[in-house]
Amino acid sequence: MRVGIISDVHGDLTTLLNTLDRLKYHHNTAHVLCAGDIVGRGPDENAVVEEIRQRSIVSVRGNHDDYVNDISPDNHDYLKNLPIDWEGRFGDRSIFMCHGKPGNNMWGMYRDHLSETYLSMVLSSLQVDVLVTGHTHVPLFMQVPEGILVNPGSLYTFDSSRATSGTYGVLDLSLLSFELYDARATQVQQVAFTNYQNSV
Repeated sequence: MRVGIISDVHGDLTTLLNTLDRLKYHHNTAHVLCAGDIVGRGPDENAVVEEIRQRSIVSVRGNHDDYVNDISPDNHDYLKNLPIDWEGRFGDRSIFMCHGKPGNNMWGMYRDHLSETYLSMVLSSLQVDVLVTGHTHVPLFMQVPEGILVNPGSLYTFDSSRATSGTYGVLDLSLLSFELYDARATQVQQVAFTNYQNSV
């Protein structure tokens, strides 16, 4: 089973729609998960929230989702009621998703600060196969015997004071593999995680 992973959409409707089309029609994903920061900075915040809601995309609450004001009352309530953490199961694989770290949407998990021992402890404590995060805008894939950590980077592609990777991910639950794709590319294009280690 393949699952699309997006994060840090930040109100970019055009890129969101293009990415969701690619996930459905090219990657044949069965589900899409969003690791938070649906809004913030972007030009189409209401429309992005509406799209996430209408498609019933499972999402967690990012730090920007906590503080947005310029959206409709219904969309504000939707964001306010998103969980900080989400845990679910697809087939025989268990997934834990958060925006930053488990229980906290303000602090991210960066590769330079993560040891394999620490990740093993986190996955063992959560008792899951996959930990999905966002927040850092830096794509990440780590694998240990206990499972994997994935971060698709930030989806939005417009110019902003904060750099963006402009990427999304495809998680293969049968293989516990994770592929990264360029959301800016005019055609579906896989990219290497190493492209973003020092650029965002």
